[in-house]
Amino acid sequence: MSIQNAMQSGVSGLFANGSRMSYVGNNIANSQTVGYKRQFADMVSMTAGGRADSATTVRTVSRMDMLSQGTMMTTNRATDLAVVGSGFFVVGLDTAADVNTTGHRLSRAGNFRIDEQGYMVNSAGHYLYGFAYNEEGQIGPVDRGGFRDLQAVNVGQISMRGNATDRIEYSANLPAQQTGLADPPEPFITSVEYYNSLGGAERLVFEWQPGATANEWELRVTDQHGGNYGSLTVNFHDSGANAGAPAAYDFTALGPNAAFDPATGVLELTIPNGTTPQTIEVELGAPDTFDRLTQFAGDYAPEGVRRNGSATASLSHVEITEDGVLHGVFENGSRRALYQIPIAEVVNPEGLQEADGNAYILGIEAGTLTLRNSGGAKGYIASGVLERSNVDLAQELTDLIEIQRAYSSNAKIVQTADEMLEETTRLKR
Repeated sequence: MSIQNAMQSGVSGLFANGSRMSYVGNNIANSQTVGYKRQFADMVSMTAGGRADSATTVRTVSRMDMLSQGTMMTTNRATDLAVVGSGFFVVGLDTAADVNTTGHRLSRAGNFRIDEQGYMVNSAGHYLYGFAYNEEGQIGPVDRGGFRDLQAVNVGQISMRGNATDRIEYSANLPAQQTGLADPPEPFITSVEYYNSLGGAERLVFEWQPGATANEWELRVTDQHGGNYGSLTVNFHDSGANAGAPAAYDFTALGPNAAFDPATGVLELTIPNGTTPQTIEVELGAPDTFDRLTQFAGDYAPEGVRRNGSATASLSHVEITEDGVLHGVFENGSRRALYQIPIAEVVNPEGLQEADGNAYILGIEAGTLTLRNSGGAKGYIASGVLERSNVDLAQELTDLIEIQRAYSSNAKIVQTADEMLEETTRLKR
């Protein structure tokens, strides 16, 4: 190898180690960046000219360590997400990213927050994308090999539509010692809330009047608007195996907006609170059963009044489960699935092209894209945690020292070759 070849090799080493130095600098600067993947350079030798006496130079080939995962940091914020395993979140540059690859990115940075418009956006300004559930709680068929069916996750304009009550389960114990008295006491009153067709809360009033006849009670039902549904009489067993259970019902005094089934003990009320009246079935308990009404000595104890339906409610907060489903939790305590957040996977993660904001663009070298549900063999989405950078500072500082020594050695080659050329030039003088 000639002196010129040695100098050429040394210069290439200077350039290569300078390039390695830039990667180490990037890694150290991003050692605290959420979801950052370490970059490094492989050194590749080259022979100029292809002859045995040609200079052997070196160049760098950049790579990203996409396969090793950073440690998890607990934050307890529901919108902080991490992919435990392989894969990426699908994010977009805006809320209406193109269906092709130009508008979408893949990212491991899960430090999302809800912005003023209700969108989930990370610290780099990328919007989280997912599959939206419809009102029936279904997603339907979606394209798992592309972005066209994804939507920017938005929880800002979501509310729970009210559902009308159509069934009330009324359970109570009526005090046996209050019946059969010459001077009957005041009625025992219970107010029961229900929801109308518009999700508004209304009330029914149940008045239990002890009868002058032992073990007999009269139930009067009214509503908050003054509507009267008449009354029915309940007689209870006072002995035998069914002591304390309803024996028979007399419902001849019910009004026109009420009906009763004596076999099942269901009182049906027709409430004229809309163009189409609302019908509510009140379960009082079938004769000879103890599952609803009972009469034993003691206090009046409405043991439980349960009803279906729900009020109109605004969103209180969101929860993301390990299956990747983002649930809305509403002020009335109801939950509803809003979005399925997929995990994006490619055949060759190292073939992704780096983009601003700790994100990546699909390229030909990355291979086929697949949008999988969280919780499978490839990993799951964890809520309340963030993935730290996979940079090992100790390793980077060690590499820094090695690069510095290699750079100095290559500089020494160039310096020595220059001195030798200068000595050769002096020989001609």
